[in-house]
Amino acid sequence: MGFISRLREDIGTVFDCDPAARSVLEVVLTYPGLHAIWLHRLAHWLWTHQLKLLGRIASELGRFLTGVEIHPGAQLGRRVFIDHGMGVVVGETAEVGDDVLIYQGVTLGGTSLKKEKRHPTIEDHVMISAGASVIGPVRIGHGSRIGAGAVVVTSAPPYSTIVGIPGRIIEGESTRQDVMELEHARLPDPVARAMNSIVERLNSLGARIGDIEERQNCLDEKLGIGSPAGSASANRPDKEP
Repeated sequence: MGFISRLREDIGTVFDCDPAARSVLEVVLTYPGLHAIWLHRLAHWLWTHQLKLLGRIASELGRFLTGVEIHPGAQLGRRVFIDHGMGVVVGETAEVGDDVLIYQGVTLGGTSLKKEKRHPTIEDHVMISAGASVIGPVRIGHGSRIGAGAVVVTSAPPYSTIVGIPGRIIEGESTRQDVMELEHARLPDPVARAMNSIVERLNSLGARIGDIEERQNCLDEKLGIGSPAGSASANRPDKEP
């Protein structure tokens, strides 16, 4: 893909993901997430061509200008969009697929001091909400959503929704469509679901117990157990011999 075509694709991604974008000139001049992606490409090229110091300098320049820190060794796919961008951190061995949407304050961090794969792998069509952290060499499956403020420390299968601290995985919540079109603010609450399930179960058990008591009372009436006559007979003193 040519250089100009790639730039056009990046700009088009902004219009696809952000309804606030009004003109190409505005996007090119005022979108720090887009600037961070472009500067990272330069830094990554330098890094992979053994110009690592220059790559780090380019990365630091991008951090200074945009508030987005992407290590030059990280791999980003096509049509990645960083919305707002401030506070985003992407580690050295992180891998981000195509059509990934990242909001401000997201961290793709590592958990090891060894020179190994220690940062996350984000597959295609994943949405990571504001303030979320994905830590360690975990893999987030295609089409997944990560809720705001979630801390993800385990891998997730495709089309998962991940919320909470630590991240709880809810499989099958994401519909199989472009994650960019999802209303990412409407994410499920697994704790609330569990509580609702318990309440529903208790209500069901209460109804069954009430039904059993009602049947028992009907049976007692038929047998005369507990009736006034039965009680009188039961309480009558025995005759003396």
